[in-house]
Amino acid sequence: MTKVNLITQGCSSNLRESELMMGLLNNSGYSIADDEKESDLNVVNICTVKGDTTALREIRRLKKQFPEKKMIVAGCITESIAPKIKNIDENISLVNTHNFGRISAVVENANNGTVLELLDKKYEPKVNLPSVRKNPVIGIVPILNGCNYFCTFCSTKLVKGKLVSYPMDAIREDVKSHLKSGCKEIWITSNDTGAYMVEQGGKQKLPELLQNILSVPTDFKIRIGMMNPGNTMTMLDELIEIYKNPKMFKFLHIPVQSGNNEVLRLMNRKYTFEDYIKIVEAFRREIPEITISTDIIAGFPSETEEQFEDSLQIIEETRPDVLNLSRYAAREGTIAAKMKQLQSNTLKERSRIMTNLYRKISFENNKKWIDWEGKILIDEKGKNYSWIGRNYCYKPVVVKGNFRLGEEINIKINEAAMFDLRGNVID
Repeated sequence: MTKVNLITQGCSSNLRESELMMGLLNNSGYSIADDEKESDLNVVNICTVKGDTTALREIRRLKKQFPEKKMIVAGCITESIAPKIKNIDENISLVNTHNFGRISAVVENANNGTVLELLDKKYEPKVNLPSVRKNPVIGIVPILNGCNYFCTFCSTKLVKGKLVSYPMDAIREDVKSHLKSGCKEIWITSNDTGAYMVEQGGKQKLPELLQNILSVPTDFKIRIGMMNPGNTMTMLDELIEIYKNPKMFKFLHIPVQSGNNEVLRLMNRKYTFEDYIKIVEAFRREIPEITISTDIIAGFPSETEEQFEDSLQIIEETRPDVLNLSRYAAREGTIAAKMKQLQSNTLKERSRIMTNLYRKISFENNKKWIDWEGKILIDEKGKNYSWIGRNYCYKPVVVKGNFRLGEEINIKINEAAMFDLRGNVID
């Protein structure tokens, strides 16, 4: 029996596709290896959203470390990276995100010495399929494929293609299946959750979908994935009311990308920084303690010092709890890659300045939680005999003790770190 190991890069959508591939392989009679050293064949589910470098580095590492093992590269395979992978080893099979459902056939052919390249685009719902979850208490549920934005810096549209939302009933059934098998958290994920059903008449139906899921009569928590400001504005009031439901983690991932409207225009982001501020302020008025997560790019082509200062200003003003900072890197095939690029030392310096600002803000935000008492849900095993749980605002809390995944415990926070909180169990 062939032992297959899956290595995953990137976002929760990629993680879910790896879980689905493991489920399909398991159903086809293959054994899922826990470690690349134990496997007969390795599948690398790559992410190219931030460029090709990380993906290619991992492929080269595996090829050097296990030259005798067959390899399949899956996931976000762009036109530009495919020939680079083949230059590493022409015997590597390729199966993109649209064809992951054929992974068993790709493995079978690889075992027989036949190299396949499945890179065409198909649009099939990625719900209600067999899976092997990485985390037994977290159910990842994709709700759509693609994106209705076409940002000049991003390769997502090139990889994922057009926006296709999955049927509401199918999503609800997928959620129920996760809950029935013991999940305590449901992660609603996609390239932009706010775009749900936009392609079917222009009206977002995320609030309706969430109400449908929340009506499932089971005790669980929902974490909503990233939603762009342009899609969020038109349903702002509805979303805020839904977030008040006790089943909802008070966690909002809303990417701003730049604090300057001219840069946003060059990015083709279809909203203003004022829209981002309005959304954050509206949520905080109704849910003051909500965790705000945002994304920002330092050093977009043509960004001036003044425009970079605007980005620093918006971080200072809105004080996000989580900042996903990207130092700009050109993606082949994108419009921004053809623009005049900033020098690498400028990119590094701007990234350094913004990172230092964020660390300061994050630590100050976390200190406000000291002495908080309440429940956390254990959803991750930490280091050195520790566990990580999430409170109702999805704040990570590190605790030590004899716990298990999915357990809910009462704690008191007694220490704040830069990126997490530390607590002790209380009766």
